[in-house]
Amino acid sequence: MTVNMVTAHEVAQKVFNKEELFILDVRNESDFVDWKVEGDNFEYLNVPYFELLDGVEEILGKIPSNKEILVVCAKEGSSVMVAEMLSESGLTVSFLQGGMKSWSEHLEPVKVGDLKDGGEIYQFVRIGKGCLSYMVISDGEAAVIDATRMANIFVDFAASKEATITNVFDTHLHADHISGGRKIAEQRGATYWLPPKDAKEVTFDYSALEGGNVVTIGNTAIDIHALYSPGHTIGSTSFVVDEKFLLSGDILFIDSIGRPDLAGKAEDWVGDLRESLYSRYRDLSEELIVLPAHFMIIDELNDDGSVAEKLGTLFTKNHGLNIEDETEFRKLVTENLPPQPNAYQEIRETNMGKITPEEERQREMEIGPNRCAVR
Repeated sequence: MTVNMVTAHEVAQKVFNKEELFILDVRNESDFVDWKVEGDNFEYLNVPYFELLDGVEEILGKIPSNKEILVVCAKEGSSVMVAEMLSESGLTVSFLQGGMKSWSEHLEPVKVGDLKDGGEIYQFVRIGKGCLSYMVISDGEAAVIDATRMANIFVDFAASKEATITNVFDTHLHADHISGGRKIAEQRGATYWLPPKDAKEVTFDYSALEGGNVVTIGNTAIDIHALYSPGHTIGSTSFVVDEKFLLSGDILFIDSIGRPDLAGKAEDWVGDLRESLYSRYRDLSEELIVLPAHFMIIDELNDDGSVAEKLGTLFTKNHGLNIEDETEFRKLVTENLPPQPNAYQEIRETNMGKITPEEERQREMEIGPNRCAVR
């Protein structure tokens, strides 16, 4: 029997296609409960690796013989050893290349639409972390929005489309993942845009992203209009691209809304959050397609793997947009909060340029699920 290696991309495709998969996760129980490889038709068995050091005989009856089996661990090594033991017992199994580390860093590009004058917009789904980044391409130029720290993925993708990255945006100062925006801008000589109200403590130069900004990408007058929408952070800014797409940052998600507490300002910012969602967004066209910076649960993925929905549909179906009583809304977003992201203060300081952790430390800081939303 052989042990096969499966890449994060291959597992992502199984998620998108809603395929069946049986996952044996050999991490500690607390790590598994906190964060795992999720799919609509995935089944799980969690047995810590140290319990299998003497053999896998006791779990053989819990593993199906009629389904594809994937062994997962933190970095790969333990899953390879367990997969080999299962193979010696007669099962055909695979292991996840790079373990949960690679799953956390994998980006899956998905085309979400065409622009009126021939351009395209792509969504980069960070399937294991819940982050969503974007690239707008028009007439040989590209803009990147809310990039993750894996900068080369965006640079290489733009090159594959024969586009030059000219502008890079962050909708806000991120607290759950390290931004790759500044790094991309430095590498490509692009303009880096950041909301100034979020940038009071940054240590680097940037262009102020404020209401009234219009940035043209390419020669086809594709405008990115900045819409000041505080609440998740005091500087949070949304974009309307090509009068068709609303990049909502971490203010509005498909099945939830943004949390206002990651800078310790929940009580101060809850009013801004409500104003942005219930007034500023209400003035926009309900035909706009909302493209958020995160998703919270796997159910938010569309059949093609994208995360997108019309604003009008969200006004109807998203509970966070339908709380008439302001006191109830305030209670939801200040008391009904998930745990804060791992190392979020350190991540904020990294995104301000105050500290520059080593690569492995950056990986450790980001480990875990998306926790930017309130449901």
